[in-house]
Order: sequence, then C-alpha cells, then structure tokens
Amino acid sequence: MALPIEKHKKGSKILYNNEPWEIVDYNFVKPGKGQALYKCRMRNMIKGGMLDKTFRSGDSLDEADVSRNDGTYSYRDGDSYYFLDTESFEQYALPASAVEGDMRFLMEGSALQMLFFNGQLISITPPQQIVMAVKYTEPAAKGDTATNVTKAAQLECGAEVQVPSFIKEGDRVRIDVESGSYMERVVS
Repeated sequence: MALPIEKHKKGSKILYNNEPWEIVDYNFVKPGKGQALYKCRMRNMIKGGMLDKTFRSGDSLDEADVSRNDGTYSYRDGDSYYFLDTESFEQYALPASAVEGDMRFLMEGSALQMLFFNGQLISITPPQQIVMAVKYTEPAAKGDTATNVTKAAQLECGAEVQVPSFIKEGDRVRIDVESGSYMERVVS
C-alpha cells in the first residue's frame, strides 16, 4: 500500500526499486520557496548498502512486506547456513556469504531473529548478548590480576575474544555480539 512520504518515519520499511529498504534517518527540510523536502538515509535490507535520497512532499512510497520471526540456527551444509522458524517449524537457507559476520558467536540451537521479505528469508539477527563457556585460555600470570590486563580466550563456539586475566577455562562469560567484546563473568 502506497503511503505519502509524510506518513513514513525513521524505522519504516519501504519498497524502493522493488527492494526492501529501512529508513535509518529522516529529516524534513522547508526551503525558502518551493515544495517541502524529506531527506532520507536508507539501508538496503537485502544487500546492506546505504542510500541517501530526497523525496518531495506528496511523493508516495509502498510499504515493504517484511516480517520478523523467532528462529534457531540449525546447521551448516557446504556454502549455506540453515535456520528453523520456531513458529512454523519450516527450514530456511541463506548463503554463507550473506550471513558469515552474524555467525561468529552462534552455535547449533542458538536463538535468533529471522527477517522475511515477501515470505522469503533475507537476513538473520543474532541476540545482542550471549553467554558462553571459555574453552581455552592461558592461566593468569602471578601479579597480573590487579590491573586491566587482558588475554585471548577461545569460546565454546570457536570464536576468540579478549577477557580479563582472572578468567579461566570453564568460566562462563557474557559477550556483546555486535562488538565482540567481553562484558562480564557469569556466575551460575
């Protein structure tokens, strides 16, 4: 359904050039004379690229048919990752090249969000934070525990992160997925 540009806002999902775009920045500009303008910065929801576009007051844009569902990571087979929609129990695949960066901290069975466009899976969003066990790390050197000394630690998913020197093998740590940084030790 086409809506005037005035009805859209930051976060709106629109259809532009037959692809889904998300408006990430939206500014109203009223020049001295002439029509009002809407300057939009948009992110392509399939390819990830950014586009700056100016629309005139009265221009109409179609809403994109996008939806989010809860899902889990199932497995990898060759050049594809497979995900399970936890509502419909349908399995979907995405090419490894499209999701490689999002898979760093995911293990089989990990929860995630799935984004669909016209009923087809186009991307996944991992959780903002994860809790994982430290699989391997060097023991702390004597005397290094009082300062902000960090060391490399390998998590059970295979990813490597920097952790404080007091963390040892078997400890569970909370990781910020977006930055890949240590947040805290989790005591269970």
